[in-house]
Amino acid sequence: MSHFELAQLNIALMKAPLESPLMAEFVANLDPINALADSAPGFIWRLQTEEGDATALRPLGENVLVNMSVWRDVESLQNYAYKSAHADIMRRRKEWFGPMSEAYLVLWWIPAGHRPDVAEATARLDLLRRNGPSAEAFTFRQPYPPPA
Repeated sequence: MSHFELAQLNIALMKAPLESPLMAEFVANLDPINALADSAPGFIWRLQTEEGDATALRPLGENVLVNMSVWRDVESLQNYAYKSAHADIMRRRKEWFGPMSEAYLVLWWIPAGHRPDVAEATARLDLLRRNGPSAEAFTFRQPYPPPA
């Protein structure tokens, strides 16, 4: 058993409010996609409110959605993100979300059992944006192993 788990944060700039017709299909898919994550091999935890998702949490602005979760390892998260029904939703993201000029996804290792908060996650995203990938803040394209 590893002494570390993988944390991830991704953010998205909404093209319209969640209540709008433009976002209806995205909203309709939240519960099934979150349930898929919850049952995915390697899934440990995700940021959510009592309603079961994180869409009500807007620490980065009213138009920015925040998704944060913890996984056993990079491979588990990659399998969920790119090899499950989640990938079908990701292919449609341009329908609902605008382009971002900076990094919008960051990965980092945390001690097993630790649950990051949004401040920690956004600090990692800022680190990635400032310095590029490193052992402290990285991406799928340039992953780093857990600390020794």
